[in-house]
Amino acid sequence: MRKIKVLYAGSPLASGIVLKNLLESEASLSESEQFFTISAVLTNPPSTRGRHSDLIPTEVAQVAKEHNIQVFEFDHLMSDAREAILPLGTDLLVSFDYGRIFGPKFLALFPHGGINLHPSLLPKYRGCTPVPAAILNGDKTLGITVQRLALKTDEGDILAQSEIPLDGTETTLSLMDGDGKSSKVTDEGSKLLLKVLKDFSESESELKGRKQEGEASYTGFFSREDGIIDWNEPAAAIERKIRAYTPFPLCTTLWNGVKITLLKAVPSPSKTNEKPGTVLPYQKSVGIEIACGEGSVLVIKELQQEKKKAMDYKSFLNGARGFQGSVLGN
Repeated sequence: MRKIKVLYAGSPLASGIVLKNLLESEASLSESEQFFTISAVLTNPPSTRGRHSDLIPTEVAQVAKEHNIQVFEFDHLMSDAREAILPLGTDLLVSFDYGRIFGPKFLALFPHGGINLHPSLLPKYRGCTPVPAAILNGDKTLGITVQRLALKTDEGDILAQSEIPLDGTETTLSLMDGDGKSSKVTDEGSKLLLKVLKDFSESESELKGRKQEGEASYTGFFSREDGIIDWNEPAAAIERKIRAYTPFPLCTTLWNGVKITLLKAVPSPSKTNEKPGTVLPYQKSVGIEIACGEGSVLVIKELQQEKKKAMDYKSFLNGARGFQGSVLGN
């Protein structure tokens, strides 16, 4: 068994959780049992956040610093990045949600190349938003894949895959970040990465993955406009959007020119002949019912008026005179 020196690349919270899981696994083994070590971390530069525009490092950087791991933060992976990382002598690049493309010169720094954790059953949902895509399509499972890093996005050979059952209540936020310490994606993704790293360590040659088979589908970035509700769509489709677009871009509608963000909702078995977007008569024990396309009804459980706090439907209606009977989207 050989010990693999890893450079870990990632940026947001979910990637930070996976990094922490890997570091804790590494620390739990005796020196003779260790099959990998994370030598350094590659992440995005700090970004401005909050009211005072403070520079905040990525969650991956924060985890690395807590564990005294060297952190590299580059705007671009050019010659200066390669010159800084080459002396580390790392064997393998491990990536999860880094947010930048690895070019051929950069990948050439690693004798064993690179592997990438991707939350879909590749080749389905290649690209940057596979989890929202699964929710939007009403999938019953979410795939997790560890693949070889290739020059073309998410086209590398598959090294390991598994599936996570979905019950239809998950949001992108809950699947990726969970409670901030654990989630379905980070738990299963960490297990798969550890399995592949151990296989690397125990193999006398390079691991051979299998080619991706089947028709590929692609996902792209979202804009805030994607979250604007079209009430002519069926209630079930709108409810999936609310879950898929949490935490970004969130689903919004207008009420007399005021932006309302819809945070939690469920489709109703009820039917209506009212115009889509109409707020139906209030049923206190149910929620705020909105007429949608095809005569369907969506029940809003939690929402937020612009410049106000998020609240449950009862609290919202206490301060929203004229909301019942109005037509949203205007």
